Parts: sequence; structure tokens; C-alpha cells
Amino acid sequence: MVYRTNFVVYRANLAVYRANFVVYRANLAVYRASPGVYRKVHTAAARFRVSAGGKAGGGNAGQHADGTYANRNTGPASGQKSFSLPKSVFCELFHVHLRRKTEKTKFMSVAITSDSTSRKVTTHRLMEMKQRGEKISMLTAYDYSMAKIIDRAGMDVILVGDSASNVMAGNVTTLPITLDQMIYHGKSVVKAVKRALVVVDLPFGTYQGNSKEALSSAIRVMKETHADCIKMEGGAEIRESIERVLCAGIPIMGHLGLTPQSINKFGTYAVRARGEVEANKLIDDAHLLEELGCFGIVLEKIPAMLTKQVSEALTIPTVSIGAGRYADGQVLVMHDMLGINQEFSPRFLRRYADLGTVITKAVQAYIEDVKNGDFPNEKEQY
Repeated sequence: MVYRTNFVVYRANLAVYRANFVVYRANLAVYRASPGVYRKVHTAAARFRVSAGGKAGGGNAGQHADGTYANRNTGPASGQKSFSLPKSVFCELFHVHLRRKTEKTKFMSVAITSDSTSRKVTTHRLMEMKQRGEKISMLTAYDYSMAKIIDRAGMDVILVGDSASNVMAGNVTTLPITLDQMIYHGKSVVKAVKRALVVVDLPFGTYQGNSKEALSSAIRVMKETHADCIKMEGGAEIRESIERVLCAGIPIMGHLGLTPQSINKFGTYAVRARGEVEANKLIDDAHLLEELGCFGIVLEKIPAMLTKQVSEALTIPTVSIGAGRYADGQVLVMHDMLGINQEFSPRFLRRYADLGTVITKAVQAYIEDVKNGDFPNEKEQY
């Protein structure tokens, strides 16, 4: 009988030991993760003591044999009364502190993710974003000042597009812009960008039909602009150029669907790949670009469900411009999105500002102030 009683006591003590060991491991994990929070929790009991003189004193919290916690520096020798804190209260304090730390860490995590000063976006990070289901934001920029604003806002990818031919040079199509002009715009953008991935379009006539010229063009862009990668329009037709450029270690983003450099062949800016033949070719080209080693593909103005099919079939990210919501990211031309260019209003475009009107009113106000002699005033001159 005595043996059984001792055995029961032994089992109970063993259970307590195991429980204490689990607590010890948990405390050790918390300490390793955040020593500051751990120390705050273990000194929390000191804040609950009652001072004989009405003063709050210092000291560390210690655990009594009965499982309560109190300040080790309180008691008769210190002239203060000791206040024992039950273990349940201490544990609650511990969890409160831990929850606060966790919430703070979550907020910090969100800030780091969206902060334009966080780590540099790379082609590898875009792959990671697709894998975890995070949408990719992409916008065009062509000059230092606007690129700086866009990058600070937290944009993932900045495209130095050959659309500069339209919105910067006033051309009807993208075809007239030259490699030298693209390099000029690329240089200006790269100087401003700290975080975003910078992609530069290879312009028309610098890579089609001649893989050696394609490599030469790509090398010039990379060396002279310091951009992160290039973008090329087309599928199987430019396979040799893509292979040669990739062999030189230059990352390529593909572009399928409505390819503006081929507008004279299409004869219209209507939605592409509505028919089965063209849709199947686009799917085959998308797989080909992935197999060759492209890190991503822009899909322009194709049916949304085709975009969904392609995006789900590929491991590399897709970015839509007028190709629906099912791509891994979206891209717009900055001048269109901000309402600077108001003559272009396709169905897929959403205007986030009306800078055309804002700028017009500001310029008109300036003209009026100058004409009336109101600018500059006494405070605006030396």
C-alpha cells in the first residue's frame, strides 16, 4: 500500500517535472525570439508590489515554492511589503505581452512588405510572389522625377516601355523610337529607383530576325542603363534571339497577345486570341518562353479566361494589361492611369487621378498671377 502511494506521488512529481520542462522550453524559445519581451514579462510582478512608503521600487520578480511570483528585493530588509502574484495572473501577463509583441511584429512585417525602402525586387522575388499568391504591381516610367515618386510609393516593377514613343515623343505608334532613346529613358529611371525591378523594352528593329543584333542591343541596354532586365515582344518567331540573349545571362520578360510593335501586321488594336487557332498559338508560345528561360510574360489585350488558363499553367508570373484579373500582376501606362493622357480611354483603363485637369488649372492660375503682377510677391523675392 505504501509502495503504491509512493509510486502515485512519484508519477505526480514526474508529471509536474515534465510540465515544468515544457514551460522551460517555451520560456527559452520566447527568450531566444525576443529577450526584451521575456525580461519584461518576468519583471511584471514587480510592478504589482505595494510599497510601505508609497513608492515604487526596483527589483526582479521571483517564483515562490507555492507557484506565486513576487519581487525578490521586497520584504523586511528592503522596508517594502511583498505582494505575491498568482501563477495564473503571471501567465496572463505573459500572454498579454506575447500577444502585443506578435501584433507589433505583424504590423512591422506589413510595413516592410509595402515599404519602398525594403529589399530590392528581383526576378527571383517575382517568382516567390507568384508562389505565395501575392499580386505584382507594375507601372511605366520614363524620367527621373516620376520614377522616383513611383518607386517610393512601393511599386514592384517599373517598365521603361517603348510606349515612350507615344506619350513622350508624340508618335502614333511605338515603332519610331530608337535604341538610343530607350537607353536615355532607361538611364533616367534607373538613377531614381531604389527598390523596384526595372525592365527596359527592346524597341522595334533591334532584335527581330537577327539574334546577333538582339544580343548587341540587349548588352547595350544592360551596360548603359544599369537596368535589371529587358522585355521582348513575340513567341516562336523570335526564339533564336531569346536564346542568344539568355545565354549571355540577361533576364528577359516576354510579351504575348496584342504586341504593339506588330500593329501594322494586325491592322487594329482589337482584342487578340479570341479564335481557337490564335489562342492555341499563344498558349504554345507561353510554354515556349517559360522553357527557354524567360522569368515572366506580359499578356496584352486577350480574353480574361485565356489569361487564367495561361497563368495557371505556367510557373513563371504573368502580368496583364487589358488581359483581365486572373494574371499574377497588372501593368498600366503611367500617363493613362494618372489622367495626363486623356485621349486614350480603353475599357481596361482605370484612371486613379485627373492630373490633366489639375495641371491645366495650376498652369492657368500661374498665367493669371503673372499677368496681374501677383507673382512674385514681396515674400517670393530676394
